Amino acid sequence: MTDYDDRRQREAMVEICRKMNASGINQGTAGNVSIRNPHGFLVTPTSLPYDEMTPDDLVQMNFDGTYEGRRRPSSEWRFHRDILAARDDINVVLHCHSVYATTLACHHKTIPSFHYMTGVAGGTTIRCAKYATFGTQALSDNALEALQGRLACLLGQHGQISLGKTLPSALALAIEVETISRLYVQALTLGEPPVLSDEEMARVLQQMKNMSYGQAPDLDGVNDIARPKQR
Repeated sequence: MTDYDDRRQREAMVEICRKMNASGINQGTAGNVSIRNPHGFLVTPTSLPYDEMTPDDLVQMNFDGTYEGRRRPSSEWRFHRDILAARDDINVVLHCHSVYATTLACHHKTIPSFHYMTGVAGGTTIRCAKYATFGTQALSDNALEALQGRLACLLGQHGQISLGKTLPSALALAIEVETISRLYVQALTLGEPPVLSDEEMARVLQQMKNMSYGQAPDLDGVNDIARPKQR
């Protein structure tokens, strides 16, 4: 991590927390956010409304569980620490209690590939982690299991976790997870929806991977990839 600016990172975290609540995917003091830095990671404090939180309220934590700052870390600091320690492909962990994702989590439902956008979480499903009491090592262990090969998961009878390389990407994914959760809840009112095949989801995931690099691949053998106009 180069050109680290502690103040700027703290300000960005406060901004993303407020955006999380403003987007409607979180309420009150629920949810929490962390971001990796050269000293360990920053995490939101416990029991502080985001509209009252300042950059100095964020808690600097080390991977050994010790912390510095004027406030105590979120009760969920364990899964923030463990996910960041286990996943060098991401820098941000965002947890929220979005309504539709939590509705599914209350029924311990994994989201299947009923819609291609299930793939935004990096696989053919968005898994639901087994329930464990909040703030415990058991919850962290369950979350890590559900996140294997994924960028998001539901937490049984609790909420959702979304990961990202940056704060905006983690928030964007959490919003997408909530959207796909809402679609699934609504689809279930008509019965269990059909799912896309593993073969099709493999194509979708490859398409998403290539789109993330700024180009749409030619999956059908037709040379129709958009290119800048030559002058």
